[in-house]
Amino acid sequence: MWWYLDALSDDGSRGITLIAFVGSVFSPYYAWQRRRGRAVPEQHCAVNVALYGKGGKRWAMTERGQNRLMRDAEHLNIGPSSLRWDGRSLHIEVNEITAPIPSRLRGSITLTPRALTTDSYDLDALGRHQWRPIAPAADVQVDLSSPDLHWRGRGYFDSNIGSEPLEAGFTYWDWSRAMMPNDDTVILYESLRRDDSQGLLALRYDAQGRCTPIEAPAPQALPPGRIWRAPRGTRGDVHSVEIVETLEDTPFYTRSLLKQRIHGEPALAFHESLSLTRFAHPIVQLMLPFRMPRF
Repeated sequence: MWWYLDALSDDGSRGITLIAFVGSVFSPYYAWQRRRGRAVPEQHCAVNVALYGKGGKRWAMTERGQNRLMRDAEHLNIGPSSLRWDGRSLHIEVNEITAPIPSRLRGSITLTPRALTTDSYDLDALGRHQWRPIAPAADVQVDLSSPDLHWRGRGYFDSNIGSEPLEAGFTYWDWSRAMMPNDDTVILYESLRRDDSQGLLALRYDAQGRCTPIEAPAPQALPPGRIWRAPRGTRGDVHSVEIVETLEDTPFYTRSLLKQRIHGEPALAFHESLSLTRFAHPIVQLMLPFRMPRF
């Protein structure tokens, strides 16, 4: 299970993503234990923080065992970092060491949803993978002491849960969260399942959290990642999609900031492409510990 947050500063110059994992889906250590038939999800937990823009790019994802995990209905502690829900806002305290070049990433993030949803969606035909867009739009305040950064922006918060490894259910997916005019949010979620069937969600949320399914825009090809040539694609109006910045470029995963139009309206989107076929390759699995140490 994981919880995902992203935010972009009001002036567009800075961004942050945070993912808290219990049973880290991208953990090579968890994958090795699963192959031995004795994997315990709580033994493979991590807080992944990625910071972009002015002040430098920083990336941290350290895996920790069950003895460093504490959780209840309002709290989640993984090692020195924590998430706390007070009924109105999500308060996150980050205290991590970056990789592969060590540096401190410390400070607080406060996410206040503009509205909460109870929507939940099956991502596969058997209901083994579910996605919930908890807060399609939120106000975010970032106050970091290391590096010294303070900004406000617009954010998003969701969760995923599955009863099998991602690579068992999917070969590939594209996901995007687009900030639209009038504070609306459009979420596009497209997957290619392991049985060759396709999943596709196209949803528009207003500022009050009301959801309207929309017609999915046409598929639009995107150039692969520059370094590792990982595939990526999206949906949008024809000839409207522009990659503003590639935020992550890995052998199996890209995260990008896109400018585009959706049904004629301008949009700025966080976008992710994930190749589970590449992720499961033995060479990629051997590379992962360099970005994901375990303590």
